[in-house]
Amino acid sequence: MRLVLVVLVALAVTACKKSDAPSAAPAPTTGAPGAPAAGASVVRGKVVEKIDAAPYSYLKLSGPGGEIWAAVPQTAVAVGAEVVIENPMAMDGFESKTLNRKFDKILFGTLGGQGGAAAAAPAGMPPAGMPPAGMPPGAMPPGGMPPPGMAAQHAAAGAGPTDVGDVKVPKATGANAKTIAEIYGQKGQLKDKKVTVRGKVVKANSGIMGKNWFHVRDGSGAQAKGDNDITITTDGQAAVGDVVVIVGVVRVDKDFGAGYAYPVIIEEATFAK
Repeated sequence: MRLVLVVLVALAVTACKKSDAPSAAPAPTTGAPGAPAAGASVVRGKVVEKIDAAPYSYLKLSGPGGEIWAAVPQTAVAVGAEVVIENPMAMDGFESKTLNRKFDKILFGTLGGQGGAAAAAPAGMPPAGMPPAGMPPGAMPPGGMPPPGMAAQHAAAGAGPTDVGDVKVPKATGANAKTIAEIYGQKGQLKDKKVTVRGKVVKANSGIMGKNWFHVRDGSGAQAKGDNDITITTDGQAAVGDVVVIVGVVRVDKDFGAGYAYPVIIEEATFAK
């Protein structure tokens, strides 16, 4: 009987020791390049390669933990510099169409210290991570948190022009030809179908979420109804004031997350003047 009691006491002591054992320490919130831990605030590293592709600079960072790419608002920082990436957010499988390159993993953030976000923000946009007053925190890429500064860029792409004067463009020709007002009015039937529309580019934003974004008007519709201006995304190039013929796919209720939604948008567009 005494032997049984001794065994039971020994087992109880062992169980208590196991329950009191500390769990593995969490990963630090600052330090070497690599996927940032949850809640990470900065990542440090040496720039070993740099690629500028407005509005970003892509920096390959090296440190004790290995190498990783980071994207920050375009900066003059040089190869060899030691940098700090603030508020890093990791994205897997990010594809930059501007570079025609896919990154297995990349950190989006702002460059701390000299040459940081405040100085490097693209012209006409707030510093990265600082959207206009009242705007939500950013456009949500699939499977991850929004890169800092994406909100400001997406807001810039989504907001219509302030003053473009009168626009009157002849309707395109062909079986799928529509005016902008017709696309809005027939969006249910046109969902996921190709259309052709002629319009005047009234606003242009390049390199947002790997695409070029354009606002186009043709004189149809009314601003009060919101059917006089349509957004298109494309790999093509055009300038404000160009009259272009657009062929693209109508998407309806396209939601990029965090409040950035379009009742109608034309994607995969190609155009010619």
